Amino acid sequence: MVIKEVNSEPKSLWGINFHPDKTGEDFIEFDSMMNLKPGMGNKSRYVEDEKIRERIIEIVNNIIIK
Repeated sequence: MVIKEVNSEPKSLWGINFHPDKTGEDFIEFDSMMNLKPGMGNKSRYVEDEKIRERIIEIVNNIIIK
C-alpha cells in the first residue's frame, strides 16, 4: 500500500472528491467515509475542521489547478 510506503498517518489522510464540471468552491467536495474520525472530533463524512479544508484546498491548487 502506497500510504504505508510514504509513512502517512491516518490522522493526516482525508477523503475528497473532484467535480471537474464545476468551479470555485463546488470543485472540491469534502465528503468521504474515510473522514469519519470520532477520536479526532470529526464525527461525520465531511471535513469539519476549517483549517484542514483550507490546507486541502491549498494542496489541490498547487498540484492540480496550477
